[in-house]
Amino acid sequence: MPYVATSRGQLYCEESGQGPVVLLIHGLAGDLSAWRPQIEALSGSYRTIAFDNRGAGRSEQVDEPESTEAMARDTLELLDRLDVGRVQVVGRSMGGAIAQHLALMAPDRVDSLVLCASFASLDELGRRVLTNMREVLEWRGNWEDHARHSVANFVSADFYNRSPEVVAGIEQLIGGETRLPACYVAQNHACLEHDTLDRLEEIECPTLVLNGGRDPICSPTCSDWMVERLRNVEQTTYDDSSHFFLIEEAERFAKELAGWLDRHSGGYEEERTR
Repeated sequence: MPYVATSRGQLYCEESGQGPVVLLIHGLAGDLSAWRPQIEALSGSYRTIAFDNRGAGRSEQVDEPESTEAMARDTLELLDRLDVGRVQVVGRSMGGAIAQHLALMAPDRVDSLVLCASFASLDELGRRVLTNMREVLEWRGNWEDHARHSVANFVSADFYNRSPEVVAGIEQLIGGETRLPACYVAQNHACLEHDTLDRLEEIECPTLVLNGGRDPICSPTCSDWMVERLRNVEQTTYDDSSHFFLIEEAERFAKELAGWLDRHSGGYEEERTR
């Protein structure tokens, strides 16, 4: 079932594996392909679901205002259409913002959250960086120019200098976008407007906050704000990495993610034995 109908249009979705469900929600840049390494690693033990957010990848694209809360409702509809009950949710950047709303809307269906390089509210630096990246796209109207101006925000200076081939691949991926620029612009504004700080204490499920120590988009300040407010939280900081620490420290991230998911998959076993 690659396409799933929701009240706001078709969402492109990919599933693999069997077992407890892990839902992967991508960020502002790119689409579900950002999760390929995780899909491959997790599908041996989990039913892994990844999808393109509305306005990204192969999902429906509409030039209209957007919000992270509306995108969470899309996600909840997707789970209903797939007949999925309980999930562990992994969201990166904007995907983590969407995941927070999902946990607030349907707390009985979320066994755990993993918030990767994400935010409950952006700090002033993050707002400036996101605004700058959006304005380049608006001024130039060209994804390649947008990628060329943005890529240095995603990785640390050390990684940028010692891994030019990987950086070039990231730039090529972002520069090869096919979606409407208007959809990116609307989602960029949605990130700037996202603010769940005053509601984080309502989230009761175990939550893992992962952040890059050198991330200018979702800075350690943003992560600390979440950790201070979440009731059941653990934090890991990738001190020398930036927004894409999932790439910079891929092996470490894979190990920590798998360990967390294994520890919090009990809800699935309880549901299955009822």
